[in-house]
Formats: sequence, C-alpha cells, structure tokens
Amino acid sequence: MAQEKRDYYEVLGVSKDASIDDIKSAYKKMALKWHPDRWVNGTEQEKKSAEEKFKEASEAYSVLSDPDKKAKYDRFGFAGVGSSGGPDFSGGFGNLNDILNDLFGGSFGFNFGGGFSGFSSQGQSSGGRPTFRGRDIRTRIKLTLEEIAKGVTKEVTIERNETCPECGGKGTKNSSDIQTCPHCKGSGQQQRVANTLFGQSITYTTCPYCNGEGRIVKNPCRTCSGNGVVRKRVSLKVNIPAGVEDGTQLKMTGEGHKAKNNGINGDLLLVIEEAPHQDFLRDGANLFYTKYLSVTEAILGTEVNIPCLDGAYRIKVEPGTQFGTVVRLRGKGLPQFNGYSSSSKGDLYVKYLVWVPKRLSRSEKDALEAMKDSETFRPNPSREDKAIFDKQKNIF
Repeated sequence: MAQEKRDYYEVLGVSKDASIDDIKSAYKKMALKWHPDRWVNGTEQEKKSAEEKFKEASEAYSVLSDPDKKAKYDRFGFAGVGSSGGPDFSGGFGNLNDILNDLFGGSFGFNFGGGFSGFSSQGQSSGGRPTFRGRDIRTRIKLTLEEIAKGVTKEVTIERNETCPECGGKGTKNSSDIQTCPHCKGSGQQQRVANTLFGQSITYTTCPYCNGEGRIVKNPCRTCSGNGVVRKRVSLKVNIPAGVEDGTQLKMTGEGHKAKNNGINGDLLLVIEEAPHQDFLRDGANLFYTKYLSVTEAILGTEVNIPCLDGAYRIKVEPGTQFGTVVRLRGKGLPQFNGYSSSSKGDLYVKYLVWVPKRLSRSEKDALEAMKDSETFRPNPSREDKAIFDKQKNIF
C-alpha cells in the first residue's frame, strides 16, 4: 500500500504563515540532515530512508518557496501543484555544497566526508581566496496613486559603503604591502579533520590571523583603515514602472553597499509605500469610486462627471437608477504590473448612492405626499433587478 503523502508544512516543520526565510532555514536543516551523501557509511535501510526524506523535504521546499505554487497548494492542496510539485532527481541528488550555496550563499562552514566540499565564510569554496559581497540596502519610497498610474522617476538618498578613493579598494596604496596569509594559504579558512561515527568530518573555521580575508595588509590605508571601503551619502535616480502597489519590492542590482577587496556589490531594494487616495479605493489594477446622486437625478436620469486618473470623464445616468447600482468604466483603472513592465489596464467601478434628504420644506413634503400612493412609486423589483442586486451586494 502506497504511503500517504505528508503535508508540506509538516514535512519542513513550519507554519502556514512562515516567511520565506523560515522556509529556507527549515529546508537547510533537513537537507544537511538527510542528504544521501551524509549517509554513505550507513546501512542500506538508513540510506534508503535518508534518500526518501531528502526527496520529501526537497519537494516541500520547491513548492513552498515558490509564491505561485505555494498559493495553489494552500488553496487546492496536492491537486493544485500536480506532478510539477517536486524536483527531478533522475540525474542524482547533486552536491549538497552546490545546493545550499545556491539557496543560502554557502556560509555554513562545515563538510562531511564522502561527497561534501568545503564552504567558505564569504560564499566561495575553500579552494580559493574568498570573495566578499556587500550587504543589501532596503529603503522605502512613498508614491501617490497618480504617480503609480503613469510611472515616475524618483531620487533616493542613501548611506552606503563606497570604494575608498585613496587606495582604490585595495586597503593599501602599495600592492606590495598585500601578502597572502601564511596560516590559511589565502583561503581565509582553517581546516580541522575529525573522525566521527559517520566517517571523516572536515570542519572549516574562519582564519583568525586574517579574519577570513586570505591576505594580510601591511601599512593599511589611513582613509579606510585597510577595509577598502568608506561610508558615503549618495543620491540615485530610480525609474519606477507604472502599476506598482503597496509592498512591491524593486531591486537595483549592485547599488547596495560596495564590497571589501573589490568584491561583489550588494543590491538596493526599494519597497513601495502607497499613499491613501481621497477619492479611490484600489484592488490590484481596479479602482473603486462612490458617486452620490440626488433623488431626482436617480429618478429622472442625468449626466455626471467622474474623476479619473487621466482627467474627468462624463457619463450618463439612466433614469430609474437604483441605490447601489455599479457601472464599470473599462480601462480607466491602473496598468497591470508584472515585474518591471506594465500591460493592459484595469477598470474603474463607480457605485451610485442615492442621497435621501433628512429635512423637507412644507411644499416639498406636500408634493411627495401627493405622489406616495402612486403605483409608479411602489417598489416592484423585476427579476433583472434582483439579479443585479445579487451580483453587486458584495461590492464595496
């Protein structure tokens, strides 16, 4: 009898509201524990069990780490992800170092004999000099709905590490003052070998003599104290595409902190903050607007001006318009945003509310009294009216 599939959240031991970082962290633990290379010295049963658990964890991670697959799984379960749920292991399980390096940057500092290779504290294998990466910078940009509708260029000011102008990022003026660390041979790590129940274990630790840089600098630059970077305030122009919404995160590659030793620059992450609008409510690319009509306008019909993001739009109100009627203005919403491009536009939905006066003059009251018994003023909704009401009852 086939074993029943376990819930992906249960497999990784995370809750449904877990963040992507929590999901990654949980998978890292599972991958380190169950990767088949870890069990090369185990029994056949242990190897098979580890293989199945690793496949199970990898399948869970491949779904929960993908926002689209995760949304489908949360709504429809396994039926939502179908046969595309898990990764393909037909070509083997891959090297665990490569797997974790791709997912987490490779800063784990351990290795097991029988298939694992070393991890550098800076993201590069222990066989070569470490490559440093600058930290990312996250900042918020506040936009109005009008700016979002058209796209806008904004200027942001940030503080970041910049390449030292005095030494050009080398940490010293003279290249001859840079020497390969004799203790780690330029790897930035020291290796320790130990025998364990699972075979030979090789552990890499940051070299204490060069602090993981793989080099020792004599006569360090006075401007940057040998770090190769200095703190500086900079202004950048940012082109924001149309259609973004509150919480959208845009990335400017390489515009974060500059890295030490002329390494890889970090990224600038721009988080959009949408200012509330006085007239419109927003749902994705669609906009919603409420328009008040007088009783006579609703009865007799009229023409009204509807504000749109590209200017006022005049529309006709049909005679006998009911309270709560919703009309759609096609293409008067916001551009659909997808990544860094925008395509078709959403719609603007206008809901009519009929304003009933609370106070009447004597003549107005007499006029209404004379009409109240008329058949015209007696409620008599048609099937069509009821269908419209049913469709509109959940709007707004």
